Amino acid sequence: MSAMSPNRARGGGAHVEHKALAPKAVRCYVLTVSDSRTPETDTSGRAISSLLEAAGHIVAGHAIVKDDPGLVRSTVARQLANVDVQAIITTGGTGISSRDSTFEAVDALLEKRLAGFGELFRMLSFQQIGSAAMMSRATAGLAAGKIIVSLPGSEAAVRLALERLLLPELGHLVQQARR
Repeated sequence: MSAMSPNRARGGGAHVEHKALAPKAVRCYVLTVSDSRTPETDTSGRAISSLLEAAGHIVAGHAIVKDDPGLVRSTVARQLANVDVQAIITTGGTGISSRDSTFEAVDALLEKRLAGFGELFRMLSFQQIGSAAMMSRATAGLAAGKIIVSLPGSEAAVRLALERLLLPELGHLVQQARR
């Protein structure tokens, strides 16, 4: 019989061990995708930054770009090449209107998709807003060894995603992405 770690013996599982080894502070880049938001009206971008910092993470940069797939893709690609960034979090452009292009821009860059993130986000969102949650194309995945998360543009949605899903697992996600 193989020796089992104390965490596994207590039913903690590998995820407990992984979380113990995860970085406590993750360097994140926040990207707001919007045709209308300005630094003064970017409540979702500010909420992401505030929640990250309150949890002990580092906001390594923030930008607002128009909802243009090429612009979104090139901005995210620059951050994938930035050694000071471990995770990229976008807000906006994940709906189904003709101008919403963040999903396509980010999805084209992903090497691995975390389908469970979008599924869980929509489930939690459904509990708050009902069937309209199905229109969100929030997604997450890995590219170039980094985490990318695309969230809706609503401040309430951003807070839900960070508080319930992303902040509890951000260090663990980064730790696993580096393996």
